[in-house]
Amino acid sequence: MLPPTAEPSRRAFLRTAAASGVAALAWEPAFRIAAGTVDAVGVHETADAAGLPPDVPPGLGLYRQAYRNWSGEIRADDLWTCAPRTIAEVVALANWACNNGWCLRAAGMRHGWAPLTVTPADDPANLDSRTVLLDFTTHLARAMVDPGAPASVTAQTGITMDALLAKLELAGFGVTACPAPGDVTLGGVLAIGGHGTAIPADGESPVAGHTYGSLSNLIISLTAVVWDPAQQAYVARTLQRSDPRAAALLVHLGRALIVAVTLRVGPVQRLRCVSRTDLAADTLFAPPATAGPDSFAALLRGCGRIETIWLPFTPAPWLKLWSLEPRRPATSRETDAPYNYPFADAVPEELSELLRLLVEGETWVTPLFTGAVYAGFVAGLHATASVDLWGWAKNTQLYVRPTTLRVTANGYAVLTTRDRIQHVVSTFYAYLSTTLEQYRVEGRFPINGPWEVRVTGLDDPADCAVPGARAAQLSAIRARADRAYDTVVWFDVLTLPGTPDSPRFYAQFEEWILATYQGPDEAVRPEWSKGWAYDGASAWSDDRVLKSVVPDAYRDGQMLGDDWDAALETLDRLDPYRIYTNAFLDRLTPPTR
Repeated sequence: MLPPTAEPSRRAFLRTAAASGVAALAWEPAFRIAAGTVDAVGVHETADAAGLPPDVPPGLGLYRQAYRNWSGEIRADDLWTCAPRTIAEVVALANWACNNGWCLRAAGMRHGWAPLTVTPADDPANLDSRTVLLDFTTHLARAMVDPGAPASVTAQTGITMDALLAKLELAGFGVTACPAPGDVTLGGVLAIGGHGTAIPADGESPVAGHTYGSLSNLIISLTAVVWDPAQQAYVARTLQRSDPRAAALLVHLGRALIVAVTLRVGPVQRLRCVSRTDLAADTLFAPPATAGPDSFAALLRGCGRIETIWLPFTPAPWLKLWSLEPRRPATSRETDAPYNYPFADAVPEELSELLRLLVEGETWVTPLFTGAVYAGFVAGLHATASVDLWGWAKNTQLYVRPTTLRVTANGYAVLTTRDRIQHVVSTFYAYLSTTLEQYRVEGRFPINGPWEVRVTGLDDPADCAVPGARAAQLSAIRARADRAYDTVVWFDVLTLPGTPDSPRFYAQFEEWILATYQGPDEAVRPEWSKGWAYDGASAWSDDRVLKSVVPDAYRDGQMLGDDWDAALETLDRLDPYRIYTNAFLDRLTPPTR
């Protein structure tokens, strides 16, 4: 990063972004202006002049920082930000915020869609003007592996998954599955119950230290900055997984501040990843009655780890099949680094004109665009010798880089049983393809990105090997006592931000999802980091979903005192002054006292 005096002003940054056109869809670092410097407008920005109380703990070096979420749909141009050097400084900031009526938000790498960190600027209840973003990535990003039996890693939450997985691999340890981007912080992943894609293949036995659920399910203990009634102050407290309060903190949506965790880990595994682009979508997602050996469920039974990326109006998805392979298969290329699909990380010249038209609202080019992207997948896999890869787990699992095209996404977790996986994916595909065709006949193309499918197990607290371990009350893949669910099918549908008709499509789609996957066979919960609660104009806006559907999804099948309401009560008890909140979280998780 440039020295503060050499960095662009807010006005210059906005001019550059506005002029960049299509390039603005790719990642650019947000500007930073230190307090007390002079920007191009000639305004001397001191803490007092900007409205920040003068009694901020000394030596913390607050600065102005622009905020952009992954898709660029949530933007703020000059939020106060701090990079605390120690946990003691985080505690000092928490008590300052409490005493002065401010909020703290852990910003991480900003790789998310939902307004869990920063609220859209047009929200009338916006709290961001009295918020300090916390950057843990600069100083609070260390980790230490304990190779004991069982093994664990203790890490500060500012560490990225790239760095954490690399450190684990060097020590001979790893996780079963992880999110595809490595430029996300551990704290951000745990806050929303981040996951990868994996269930046991036929004949596969679970390995101690691993889980088929979320990464939050591996937590042994966590250190949070919480309110201590005895001291009448916020303090750093370490809670064991068996502590009843931990149940609300394992997945907390940003309503808590976790500074360090200890995770259970297991032996690092070798994975083979085979990519296929030859299986027709109609074959892969066929109804159960006509599904054959190349169906989604049949392939999943053979490997246990699957992802499909299907672009509308194309014949076949990009199918990834991971399998446990201790030794390199003869046809596989060994890879000793992640991010093996460079063709998926940038917009080639031949696509730039189609992308420009899409950004300008000329959605009729969507079939041309998705067809060209699909052709690029096919050619790129062969050109980079990436059809058949083998290596340590992270080297085949991490593939989304910051340069990947920035799209918006909805996301849902469908809880079901293994024997109904093909039914779930086939009904989803049938509805999606039929609905998009109906839109096409009307001359409308609301979706120009892929439909992605992954599959995991549910969280099993026993996986962390802590006696009396609590289940994460707000995990999207928490088990239900009244259902025999053992599998979760994750769906995401992506499109470029601002695509005409997409909010209407998403609202219609969500209504269908909630009505279809219910009853004894399936249940639906939102994927916290993605888009949901659509009202036809925007996401996270439908009051019925926010205030009824979502809370009920975390009450149904749970014991009284160990459900949605219990989680909110615990979070309020640990943060009674609600210094860890924003306007959206106040709607989703309103005060309980």
